[in-house]
Amino acid sequence: MNGGLLVAGTTSDAGKSVVTAGICRWLVRQGVKVAPFKAQNMSLNSFVTREGAEIGRAQAMQAQACRIEPTALMNPVLLKPGGEQSSQVVLLGKPVGELSARGYHGGRQQRLLGTVLDCLAELRGTYDAVICEGAGSPAEINLRRTDIVNMGIARGARLPVLVVGDIDRGGVFASFFGTVALLSREDQELVAGFLVNKFRGDVSLLEPGLDMLHGLTGRRTYGVLPFRHGLGIDEEDGLRVSLRGAVRESEVSAPVGADVLRVAVCAVPLMSNFTDVDALAAEPGVVVRFVDRPEELADADLVVVPGTRGTVRALDWLRARGLADALVRRAAEGRPTLGICGGFQILGEHIEDEVESRRGRVDGLGVLPVRVRFARGKTLTRPVGRALGEPVQGYEIHHGVAEVTGGEPFLDGCRVGAVWGTHWHGSLESDGFRRAFLREVAAAAGRRFVPAPGTSFAALREEQLDRLGDLIEQHADTDALWRLIESGAPQGLPFIPPGAPA
Repeated sequence: MNGGLLVAGTTSDAGKSVVTAGICRWLVRQGVKVAPFKAQNMSLNSFVTREGAEIGRAQAMQAQACRIEPTALMNPVLLKPGGEQSSQVVLLGKPVGELSARGYHGGRQQRLLGTVLDCLAELRGTYDAVICEGAGSPAEINLRRTDIVNMGIARGARLPVLVVGDIDRGGVFASFFGTVALLSREDQELVAGFLVNKFRGDVSLLEPGLDMLHGLTGRRTYGVLPFRHGLGIDEEDGLRVSLRGAVRESEVSAPVGADVLRVAVCAVPLMSNFTDVDALAAEPGVVVRFVDRPEELADADLVVVPGTRGTVRALDWLRARGLADALVRRAAEGRPTLGICGGFQILGEHIEDEVESRRGRVDGLGVLPVRVRFARGKTLTRPVGRALGEPVQGYEIHHGVAEVTGGEPFLDGCRVGAVWGTHWHGSLESDGFRRAFLREVAAAAGRRFVPAPGTSFAALREEQLDRLGDLIEQHADTDALWRLIESGAPQGLPFIPPGAPA
């Protein structure tokens, strides 16, 4: 078959990742052998494949939607921001250096086009269909010359393009029209139509606008997806939790025991792999909040110091905001704290960093007997083991090499009192281990909290992916979508002169 599609968006966070996953799950349920692809991803949420390659977590989630193992081919270029002006470039799963935005867009990016097209061609030679995800907007005309993820990949591989717009934000018709109008004639030829995302209300009230949009652009709308809570799984950088005042907090179902368990996650700069706490938020009776003030730790039964792309920068931030002192006090009082990856390093005695911040020796918080030295090479592994009497698996992504000099062993790290530290991301997705850990936390916090015995994080994730597939199956014109994927780039669509309505 060798089918393909590029899912683009009018903006960042329009829903490209979840729509791509939904199309993948719908296709695989039809018996289609399908794979995801994103040529270039900018994200601090990443994953390690079985062959030891680092890719975006969104592509790993989409591979799960396809019921296949993720590989580096699915996300050949990953950019991991290290500040406002530079990012680490990960090529085919391995870091190859740091580049400024100007340096990347000024020449390096365009040279990668051949690599990403080769990866896409290899996937298309293996699978019946490849569903590609764009980045940002295809109408970023200042970057079009060096684009390798939107119209650059669509034109290079002759892919039809479906543009997704988030109607919940407002202005979706102007966004659809403006996106197409700003493209060159050659790029417009590839844009087949639109998909409305996050619609609330009566679709019949929207239909006159869709008809007018078709008249203005010559392009049809392939579906209107209703707004659904809880579908943003493994996104790139957005916190998938609702905003309540200054606190981002998860929804919570009723606890099994008498008490709920409150988890506060320190929202450190360049926070990475905050998906680690998704498994906690999935537990009945566990409330997860992202916080940035010391007083918000006061009622927390567990504080998580998460991973970060800037460990020393995050440490400075914790000290400047008074959170560092609050964490040290918690440790002295025997109140539970968990450090993961960069958070684990922060809780240690000191950090020797000539790689990330180049600050040399920096004192940590000193609550765990750990000394960290940053290596130029990156650890990318998928470890398995046992802890708290339960099997556990995870993945590691870090430059810091930890020397543990005391405490009780805990995964690759240690435990002192009610403070735990490890480099292992994803460990809390192991159900038995997560329940054992929460029992320890509840005991130390004096809470009558009981983990739900039947909670399966893997099953919950499968349910979410099936819900995404249901959205496509029930609310998109799947016959037309299938013909688009199967037939390739559209032909004969009208050209819209930039800025001039038809």
